[in-house]
Order: sequence, then structure tokens, then C-alpha cells
Amino acid sequence: MTDDQLLRYSRHLLLNEVGVEGQEKILQSHVLVIGAGGLGSPVVLYLATAGVGHITLVDDDVVDVTNLQRQIAHNLADIGEFKAKSAMNKIANINADVQVIPVLQRADAAMLDRLVAEADVVIDCCDNFATRHNINAACVKHRKPLVSGAAIRFDGQITVFDSRSESSPCYACIFPPDASLEETRCATMGVFAPLVGIIGSMQAAEALKLISGAGTSLAGRLQMLDGRDMSWNEVRFKRDVSCSVCCHS
Repeated sequence: MTDDQLLRYSRHLLLNEVGVEGQEKILQSHVLVIGAGGLGSPVVLYLATAGVGHITLVDDDVVDVTNLQRQIAHNLADIGEFKAKSAMNKIANINADVQVIPVLQRADAAMLDRLVAEADVVIDCCDNFATRHNINAACVKHRKPLVSGAAIRFDGQITVFDSRSESSPCYACIFPPDASLEETRCATMGVFAPLVGIIGSMQAAEALKLISGAGTSLAGRLQMLDGRDMSWNEVRFKRDVSCSVCCHS
């Protein structure tokens, strides 16, 4: 670690749970982030401030004025720009040492299979079940930890699926691919602006913990936030032995 890095990351180095060894792991890590919107914005900004060495950011959407209510990586000058490129530019202004690869395509199964294999941690910041299931399948296949978050209206949730452990459940254990779930979007249902910041910041925290080895992850625990009264509920869950993904992969 250089003298500049020792100074920049000094507040991490003072933490016994992180220290020099943990920060070195962060600096050498590669994180794959799917989505550069409401959740992805705080995720990538905090990963960059923490010194994650390599971020691959996937998003095929462009910045729209309606995004600016909550997507803090973008501003008025970015309207019409790809979100992944807009976020990359903000990261460059925060920490020039972070290497960002923007992928300006929709994440499909083939792409995810390739990108997940290259990453240390995957963070799901997307907004649809089909992509979530493709991300999960790739993480199970390549045994990569997945930090999953979601936010709509005043309701948020976050958990970790760590397929490095034989006993850890996957996304499909909770939300089976063949289940008929109602797809909800911010464009039609609305979302409380700070909610995505809360959940996204927690996703970044869980990713940094997984990388550095600090603390205990949310694997096996789904935390749900009701932003109306700021109350948290936690549900513990186990691997579904009949899961079509992690128990038959």
C-alpha cells in the first residue's frame, strides 16, 4: 500500500475488523454490479470511496430526468448519457485508482455467466425477476457470493446468498423461478427517494464485509425495512432441498 493509500484509507485501517490486511483485499478485489440506478448509485460510490480496485458496472439504460429524484450518481448534465458511463465519471472524480468497466448492454444469461466468473462479489441492483434469476444462476454455478437488494414504494429488503457454502440458500430458494410473482416498477408504483440510498448503502457494506472478512454477512437472513415508520423485520431461511437451482446444479 502506498503512502497516499495509507492516508486515504486510514479510517479503515484503524478498524481492527478491517486493518491493513482487509484493506489490501478491498484494493485487489473485483466487484460486479448489475444496475446503475437507485440502488446501484450508492453501491458504486461507496465501493469507490472504499477503494475497490475493479468494478464492472452493467446497465443499458440512459439517464432520464425522473431518475434524478433518487439516483445520486447522476445529475442534470448526465441526462441522455448511459447510466454506467455517468456513474463511471463520478467514480473517477472520487477515486482515480478505481478501474471501472461500463457494460452498456442488458444483462442476459450468457453475459452474466462470463462476468460473474471474473468477479469476487456480485451485487444485484436490478429491477426485474428474470435478471435476478439469471444473476443467481450464474452465482450458484461459479460459487460467487451475491448481495441482493430491492426497494419499491416505502419497502426495502436486503440479504446475501453465499454459494461458497454448501448450506447457504440461493435466491431461488426464496423466490422460485416458476412462482407467479407480481413485477413492480418504480415508474408505476413510486419509490421513496432515500429508501434506495439506505438499501444500496447496506449492499455496499455487505460486499465490503465479504471481501475484507469483517463481521458476519446477512447470508440466511432477509432484512426488510418499512420506511413509513423505519421498522426492520428479519426472516431467517435455509436452503430449500427441492430448489431447482442450488440443489440441482
